[in-house]
Amino acid sequence: MQTAYISHKLCLKHDMGAHHPECPARIHAIEDQLIASGLFVYLQHHDAPEATREQLLRVHDADYVDSIAAVAPQHGMVQLDGDTAMNPYTYHAALRAAGAVVMGVDLVMAGRVENAFCNIRPPGHHAERGRAMGFCIFNNVAVGAAHALAQHGLQRVAIADFDVHHGNGTENIFHGEPRVMLCSTFQHPFYPYAGADSGNDHIINVPLPAGTSGAEFRAAVTQHWLPALEDFQPQMILFSAGFDAHRDDDMAMLRLTEPDYAWVTEQVKRIADKYARGRIVSALEGGYELHALARSAQAHIKVLSGL
Repeated sequence: MQTAYISHKLCLKHDMGAHHPECPARIHAIEDQLIASGLFVYLQHHDAPEATREQLLRVHDADYVDSIAAVAPQHGMVQLDGDTAMNPYTYHAALRAAGAVVMGVDLVMAGRVENAFCNIRPPGHHAERGRAMGFCIFNNVAVGAAHALAQHGLQRVAIADFDVHHGNGTENIFHGEPRVMLCSTFQHPFYPYAGADSGNDHIINVPLPAGTSGAEFRAAVTQHWLPALEDFQPQMILFSAGFDAHRDDDMAMLRLTEPDYAWVTEQVKRIADKYARGRIVSALEGGYELHALARSAQAHIKVLSGL
């Protein structure tokens, strides 16, 4: 059983300016590293479709979805917030990013692949039901999780988010939905200044102080994520795979390295093998130091692929 690799050329055309850290080179960095390592040829390659309106409306307000379509520029740039902008390609790139995760869910549920990695942008986990923020427009992982519930009849879907920033959008969308468990580690206090005290029985938030080491991260996952996932017994797991907690990434102040990303992937894969027939879909979130991003994503994908 292969790992699907899902992306789209439009994800390279979304561009928020020459000095913006969430840049097209992030996609190239991961792909180049996979090619150089020899891993790329062993993945099953797919072009992401656009998410449909029906799929988006499972997690986003209709007025918000309409507003994003309405403000999409024909020329130049439109700012959605201080961090998040749209160029003429962004709207369709965002549809493809969300659609990639839907495709990953469908491929995994059909048994065509064991798991999937979506090399996509814009990222998604800060996008709330009715608000773009933090480089994110549509909540890609949330769209995929809701699709798994609605289209495939699953009753328990888990999301594991190891991005250095809290996935406030994912929590906003699923806070009242007990069929979705969110397990999230993140630096705190730090952008988006949320999550430290908002969890519940199925929102497992684990704030980490600046300077947290890989060993401390592993202890937090072992203590908080793994028992919750064992109790929940998910039928599918999605990763919000942000690699900006790496020690070389100056976007934040955690100190993870490639072996930590491999380790957390192994732990979650073990849960998926036990309860979910191995069904995992991973979607790129953050990670801005290109070399660290590429090496970390490769470590993550290598574990997913079993190669």
